[in-house]
Amino acid sequence: MDGSVQALGYSGPPPWQWSDLATSWTAEPLVLTLSVLLAGWYLLAVRTVNRAGADGGGSVDGDGSVDGGGSVDGGEGERWQPSRTAAFLGGLLLWIWATCSGLGVYDRILFTDRAVQVVLLLMVVPLLLALGAPVSLLVESAPERRRERILRALRSRPSKVLMFPAVSTALLMAPPWLLYFTPWYEESVSSASGNVLLHLALVLLGLAYFWPRLQIDPVGHEYPHLIGLFITFAEVIFDAGLGLVLIYGGHLVAEHYYVALGRPWGPSLAQDQTWGGNAFWVLGDLVGLPFLAALVRRMVVQGREEIKAVDAELDARFEEAAAEARAEGRPEEEETGMRPWWLDDPNLKHRYGG
Repeated sequence: MDGSVQALGYSGPPPWQWSDLATSWTAEPLVLTLSVLLAGWYLLAVRTVNRAGADGGGSVDGDGSVDGGGSVDGGEGERWQPSRTAAFLGGLLLWIWATCSGLGVYDRILFTDRAVQVVLLLMVVPLLLALGAPVSLLVESAPERRRERILRALRSRPSKVLMFPAVSTALLMAPPWLLYFTPWYEESVSSASGNVLLHLALVLLGLAYFWPRLQIDPVGHEYPHLIGLFITFAEVIFDAGLGLVLIYGGHLVAEHYYVALGRPWGPSLAQDQTWGGNAFWVLGDLVGLPFLAALVRRMVVQGREEIKAVDAELDARFEEAAAEARAEGRPEEEETGMRPWWLDDPNLKHRYGG
């Protein structure tokens, strides 16, 4: 940059290096405090659930659905899945790293750094936290009276509105556009409090999206997982559109702030925004892959659970019908609805002596 800009007096960190991602650190008290409190609560709740499971009770039976949607997995006597604990704690650690490591040190200095941080806080950290099923854990570890209050809150109209696909999707797709094309961005880089609020708001908005889409935790109303797949493809298009606008739009975001910052090293403002636009585009698409994998896995697991439920119901009906037939002295196969269908099919019954 020219001498006139350098003369403005740069007082930020030294030139960025890759090693700063591991060696440069800053403290963000709000994120650190929330992460420690949430981790402590989660581990204590897991201990409570596992103790109840060892005693043969204490968990929500069945699918724990709220008006037919979502589930509190685990039947009576089951232990909390370690993979969920790992996902939740991993999300908290990533939240700390994204705000307190080199990314946090340079998030108000480099546009590219901020773009990477936005993707992590809006799409990756909330996904990991949602995979930890914290609401299910809250329900299972709560006393019976409090558990009912939680489930009633999930049945409420505000909860259903928040989890409606169009609403939750807007909470994920709209924030990046609002961030980069309203005063929100410049407020987040020019104000320490605005920066902290951004770090919190992005995670909350991401959770509002992934919670109803994954449907691991109880939700107010269940929607087909295929909707989540279509929404994911739409989100990919929105990421690409925003990335293209940042790269080729010709408008420098927060130009006055970055010029006044007077950074004497690194890329130019235009080059920095171009790199940031590419980072947002590519990373935004890549981080969608774990969500797709989690969504497909959830569809498979739910399909197996439904098949098990149908098989169990049919077996119960068969046993009941067979018992009635034996009690009345009739052949079991003549019980209405229990005769094999192929014995009545005109094209097949001759093969089986029907």
